[in-house]
Amino acid sequence: MGKPVRDPYDLLVIGSGAAGLSVALGVLAADPAARVAVLAKNDLSEGSTRYAQGGIAAVLDAADSTEAHIADTLNAGAGICVEPAVRAVVEGAPAAIAWLLEHGVVFDREGDDLHLTREGGHSHRRIVHSADATGKAVQMSLEARIRESGAELFEFHNAIDLIREKLPNGRPGRCVGAYGLDRRDGRVKLFAARAVVLATGGASRVYLFSSNPDGSTGDGIAMAWRAGCRVANMEFSQFHPTCLYHPKAKSFLVTEAVRGEGGLLLRPDGTRFMDDYDPRGELAPRDIVARAIDDVMKRLGCECVFLDISHKPADFIKAHFPTVHAEALKFGIDMTREPLPVVPAAHYTCGGVLTDLAGRTDVDNLYAVGEVAFTGLHGANRMASNSLLECLVVGAACARDIIARRGTIADIPQLAPWDETWVIDSDEEVVVAHNWDELRRFMWDYVGIVRSTKRLERAKHRVRLLRDEIDEYYGSFRVTNDLLELRNLSLVADLIIRSALARRESRGLHYTIDFPTPDAVAPPQNTILVPKNFSIRRVI
Repeated sequence: MGKPVRDPYDLLVIGSGAAGLSVALGVLAADPAARVAVLAKNDLSEGSTRYAQGGIAAVLDAADSTEAHIADTLNAGAGICVEPAVRAVVEGAPAAIAWLLEHGVVFDREGDDLHLTREGGHSHRRIVHSADATGKAVQMSLEARIRESGAELFEFHNAIDLIREKLPNGRPGRCVGAYGLDRRDGRVKLFAARAVVLATGGASRVYLFSSNPDGSTGDGIAMAWRAGCRVANMEFSQFHPTCLYHPKAKSFLVTEAVRGEGGLLLRPDGTRFMDDYDPRGELAPRDIVARAIDDVMKRLGCECVFLDISHKPADFIKAHFPTVHAEALKFGIDMTREPLPVVPAAHYTCGGVLTDLAGRTDVDNLYAVGEVAFTGLHGANRMASNSLLECLVVGAACARDIIARRGTIADIPQLAPWDETWVIDSDEEVVVAHNWDELRRFMWDYVGIVRSTKRLERAKHRVRLLRDEIDEYYGSFRVTNDLLELRNLSLVADLIIRSALARRESRGLHYTIDFPTPDAVAPPQNTILVPKNFSIRRVI
C-alpha cells in the first residue's frame, strides 16, 4: 500500500456554502488543532447560500408546532419524504437558529422576538429571515468565522474527482482525498484527507434558465456517482415560480416571501389565475405555482406573468424586500407602483447523493451535506426555507460523526499525483461552448416543468451522444474549469433523464403528460440509481 502520506488533512470540505462551512466550523470547534481544508470553486462567498433570499424555517412561535412543520413538509413532499429525516431536521431547527445567532448572524426582529414570515406550503409564520437577503447574512457571518478559524482555504479550486484507496484485492476502498484544479494557474493538486465532505450544491445550471449562480453544475453528485455512490430522486428538479423576467436580469430570483406577504400573480390583462389551479392560491407549493405559470404562458402565448404587491404601502415593500426592490429598479421597474414581470426557472435539486442523517454516503469516509445530498427530507418537492435548515442540522451531525470517528481512521497511503502524460492543451474550445449550450437547451425543452415519454427518450438519446463526445474530449486534453463543469453536467443530465423515465406517474415536481396522476396502485417509492462500481458497505 506504500508509505503513508505525511500530514494529510483531517477534513477536506469541497464547497463553501452553509453546509460546508457548518461542518468545517463544527469540527474546528470540537478540535481547534484539526487540519481542515476548504475548496471553493470561486471565492468563498460565491455559492448558492449567498443568493437564498427567503429564510430558514423553524418553529419558534407558541402558536406553531413541530408537528405542524412536519405535516407541512410531508404534504409538500407528495408522499415520499422519509419521515424520520423530516422529524430530525425539523426538531433540530431551534438549535440551528441559536447556532447562527452565536456566530453573528443578524435576523430581523419584532421587538425582542425574531420576526417570522410565511411562505408557500407553510401553515404558520415560521420563516426566520434577514430582510430578503437571509442567505447573504448567513454566508457573510460563517465566512468571517472560517477565515479566522485556522482552516486552510483554497479559493478558485475546482474539484475534479474523488480518490479511493486501492485494497489488496484490487477493489476500491475508503475515500482518501480528491484532485483539484487551481483555476488561476491551471495546475492540478492532490488533497489527501481522512474525511471528505461534498458540499457542492445542486445542478440547476443543467437547465437553460436558472436562479442559481453559474457554479451550480452538479459537481459533487457527478463525483460521488463516479466514485461508486448511489443517487436518489434526480427527477425532482424544483423550478422557482418567480424569477425576474428581463433580458439583462439573468434570472434574478424574486423571493417567495413576496407572495407570503400578499403578492398576487396576474395574467398580462391584470386578472388573477392561481385560484383556478389550487385553493391555496398564491400560497400553494412551488411545483403547483410553477406549473400554473407555465400553463398560463403556454395557453396565452405570453413571455411572462406578473407578480403584484404594489397594493401594499411603499415603506412596507422597501423594508421587507430591499434587495428585490433595488434589483428591479436597475431595470426600470418600481415594485411599489407596478407589478414585477416573472417566469419560472430551475432552482433546486431535490435529489442527490444518498446519505444518512449524518451525511454518510455509501463510501467510507465520504460525506455529502446540503443540496448535493438526498436525506429524504424533501421527497418529491422541497418546501420553501427547509434547505438552509437541512444544511445546518445535517452539517452539525456530520461534524459530530467526523469527530467521533477520528481515532478509528487508519493512515492515508501514498497517493499518485495527477497524470497529464498523454494529454495536450485544447485547440478547439468551441466544442465545449457548443456542447454546453446544446445540453442546457434540450434539458429545458425536453426535461423541464412538463415532460412526456417521447421528450425524455429524445433527451436520453441526445445526452448519450453528447457524453461520448465529452468523454473523448476529456481524455485528450488538459482539464479546464469549463470542461470539468460540462463533464459533470452531462452526467447529471443523464441521471435526471434516467430517473424521470423510471417514474411512470406524476408526483410533486415530476409531471408527465403520459402519466398525469400519481400511481394509485403501487405505494410511492424513491427512485434510486446504482452505479456499476457500487459495492454495498452499509444500509442507509
